[in-house]
Amino acid sequence: MRGLSKTRIGVIGLGYVGLPLAIEFGKKYRTVGFDINLVRIKALKAGHDSTLEATAAELKASKKLKFSARLADLKTCKVFVVTVPTPIDQYKRPDLTPLLKASETVGKVLKKGDIVVYESTVYPGCTEEICVPVLEKYSGLRFNKDFYCGYSPERINPGDKQHRLPTIRKVTSGSTPRIADFVNALYASIITAGTHQASSIRVAEAAKVIENTQRDVNIALINELALIFNRMGIDTEEVLKAAGTKWNFLPFRPGLVGGHCIGVDPYYLTHKATEIGYHPEMILAGRRINDGMGAYVAQQVIKLMTERRLLVADSRILMLGLTFKENCPDLRNSKVIDIINELKHFDARVDVYDPWVDAEGAYHEYGVRPIKAPKPDTYDAVVLAVSHDEFKALGIRKIRAFARKTHVLYDVKYMFAPDQTDGRL
Repeated sequence: MRGLSKTRIGVIGLGYVGLPLAIEFGKKYRTVGFDINLVRIKALKAGHDSTLEATAAELKASKKLKFSARLADLKTCKVFVVTVPTPIDQYKRPDLTPLLKASETVGKVLKKGDIVVYESTVYPGCTEEICVPVLEKYSGLRFNKDFYCGYSPERINPGDKQHRLPTIRKVTSGSTPRIADFVNALYASIITAGTHQASSIRVAEAAKVIENTQRDVNIALINELALIFNRMGIDTEEVLKAAGTKWNFLPFRPGLVGGHCIGVDPYYLTHKATEIGYHPEMILAGRRINDGMGAYVAQQVIKLMTERRLLVADSRILMLGLTFKENCPDLRNSKVIDIINELKHFDARVDVYDPWVDAEGAYHEYGVRPIKAPKPDTYDAVVLAVSHDEFKALGIRKIRAFARKTHVLYDVKYMFAPDQTDGRL
């Protein structure tokens, strides 16, 4: 195996996770950023990142990085890092299709002495039980004799300009002690925050999947408290502020839990738990609560409209925001669509305005065509679903100006004071 300085790296998948990684590796090592999306490759070569995770200057600064959709360009690589999505299907089961396809791709160019590192979030055991057999099948090589594996879970936070890849401590692991040391040293060379070398791939896989499961369960508790306090006529934010004066109270807020991590990862863990004969209760209970929050918000809006004698059928409702989080174009697993679908179930006409999203991407993902801009004096209800800076900058008066004289303004994200809105979680 060659030393670090001569390492050639192939990063498979250039989304929110893969691109920042390829950029950092490309500053020190000859790196191929590989993706099957030709449009994506063309845009990156032109210096444009549609995810907004990298600027043109950052792309240009990565001198040893090249982008490609050609399998042949991966043949000279010695280390392959797989960063493809790991979503769930309509039945909330792990969908490993992207992971398996990526493993096939790597298997076709795998050589003796090569290392394959997975970053995609999976359940414990997936790398060695599911991915390795695919690598062996397509390469004709034997695991831990001809080639090796590692696992280093991604910790990218889309849209976060403060916590960037180099400043987030990285967990690493390898399929043998020697490979574990090499993988750790490779990441340590680009991660200024340092690394944590796990004892095995399974430990590293488990560590990643519980990071987001823990957050999911905590948010579910706060969401359930919000459901209770709303029935009691108590403002949830006031309760949380009061409780937060205790030094060890955790500062979670109620809300929609979507995205590619928190709303998905727990299902990977519960899938594996069920497979080995254990039925997880707390994790799934938290998921049920969080998955139901979109419908709950819609029902609250409908209730407020009814109280003001506003007919829901054929009403005009404005949804401000569609992405899964603020100041980010990421639409994956956004729970805002649950609010929209519930309102449409009652025959409301919903317009979606989000300056961060690509219109075609929104239509492809959810069948929704966002409007270019809301018109004043048009809507019976306005829902503040995502706290983009653009919406905060509008202010409460301009937002209310989109609505008719009698209307409902519902604040999902606590953007404004309770006396400025008509309802919130």
